[in-house]
Amino acid sequence: MAEGLARHYLGEYLDAESAGTIATFVHPNAIKVLAELGIDISKHRSKDVSEFYGQKFDLVVTVCDEGDERCPVWLGKGNKAHIPFYDPVKATGTEEEILQAFRNVRDDIRERLLSYLKENYLTHSS
Repeated sequence: MAEGLARHYLGEYLDAESAGTIATFVHPNAIKVLAELGIDISKHRSKDVSEFYGQKFDLVVTVCDEGDERCPVWLGKGNKAHIPFYDPVKATGTEEEILQAFRNVRDDIRERLLSYLKENYLTHSS
């Protein structure tokens, strides 16, 4: 969701990529809740962080839960920031309650991550 939101709202200023410790799939609920905002991530794919080995990034942001042992470690070049978000895949309850968890995380990412990028990255880059 973070990549899709960053590309949608800040794509003219930056190129966003996302990766995790293992390539899985883009969760259907993530696709659904971003589609509610008019953002299509149905063609996005999950990537393993190793795909980016050797590349330099200006900024690497980890977004996994504070206690998530599977949070990827970036050993490459670039500034690093950690902005943790609840993993909505962990949500339980009815289908609607789970979907609401995805919406909550989507909105949290949109607020906190995009604000961080605007304040700390876009205003300092030229």
